[in-house]
Amino acid sequence: MSLPAPAPLVVIAGPTGAGKSELALALALRFHGEIVNCDSLQLYRHLDIGTAKVLPAQRRGVPHHLLDLVNPDEVFTAGEYAHRARPLLREIVARGRLPLVVGGTGFYLHALFEGLFPGPARDATLRARLLNREARRPGSLHRLLRRFDPQAAGLIHARDVQKLTRALEVILLTRRRLTDWFAAGRDPLRGFRTLKLGLDPPRDALYARLDRRCEHMFASGLLDEVRRILEMGFPPTSKALAAHGYRQALQVLRGELDLHQALYYAQRNTRRYAKRQWTWFRREPDMLWLRGFGDQPDTLQAACQLLATFLA
Repeated sequence: MSLPAPAPLVVIAGPTGAGKSELALALALRFHGEIVNCDSLQLYRHLDIGTAKVLPAQRRGVPHHLLDLVNPDEVFTAGEYAHRARPLLREIVARGRLPLVVGGTGFYLHALFEGLFPGPARDATLRARLLNREARRPGSLHRLLRRFDPQAAGLIHARDVQKLTRALEVILLTRRRLTDWFAAGRDPLRGFRTLKLGLDPPRDALYARLDRRCEHMFASGLLDEVRRILEMGFPPTSKALAAHGYRQALQVLRGELDLHQALYYAQRNTRRYAKRQWTWFRREPDMLWLRGFGDQPDTLQAACQLLATFLA
């Protein structure tokens, strides 16, 4: 008996602000698609303005999945993302629709396609020690990871305490580098053939767009959004509130920054994040790069041609 043919799957990746959501929506409308979010911040409820989330009124009837899953103070790992996304992709295919995975969180995309190693369970005592160390000496976890596993340290931002803690937890519990665990093999996604489209707009134009987007976020009520989240009872230490824009808005509410300073740091940090995303996705195999923004007609036309050929 012959095996069923692999189902088509589309990925739209690239740096923040490149127009991934706009391109995905246009392709979904033309090719009968459903959109699966792959942005770690858009998983959070109540974070709308600062995440540029596509709101229900803007979705034009296209189903969007894996949005608003968890509360701001909850942790959602890459492994949990893969666990939720994989059966969802198969459900979309079973409906006769085309799944489009859209977002800029490269580690989630990696977990979805390659799977994650069967690492050790969390150790609460060790985690508490590591977090206490970071609280006393900020940056010490990243320095420690650089010493144990330079390659893994190069993939994790120095302020991403959650990922740093997990990486060091694995290393200290297993006496084995995280890089070695990754190389040992995992459980790759099967049953799909994939078209990976990467958005690559001119860097100066992207940075200018990101600066304007940050201005719009603050002008559109980002401070009020953060204030509402706090009034709901979520603590200021919530994982989601450490994101670019939200961190600065929280600092304004605390009186630590004024609006001008908050905007400056939000813009700077967002540009730096976009640069790291570019670096990550440059290493992604089989990525077809589109030289423009996702909301530009030429980019949409090129993407449509690639997708039509892929489906044919």
